[in-house]
Amino acid sequence: MNEVVEIDARRLLCPLPVIRLQNCIRQEAVGTRVRITSTDPGSLNDIPTWCRLYGHAVLEVDEQDNEYRFLVEKAADES
Repeated sequence: MNEVVEIDARRLLCPLPVIRLQNCIRQEAVGTRVRITSTDPGSLNDIPTWCRLYGHAVLEVDEQDNEYRFLVEKAADES
């Protein structure tokens, strides 16, 4: 199993968690999994929406202790 790239986006507000994810995804190969942790409740909408728009897969969403964790798989290169 491939290693998961971790992004700590805690204490960052919109749009910074999505920007951090976007910057990471751009550098990784198709199939790479990225786990991003955010404390911004807007991430619950923003990250899945961004993934849908760019063709990436949200594999898991977890909320615990006011932290939101997403496991995203890079499914395509951005055009």
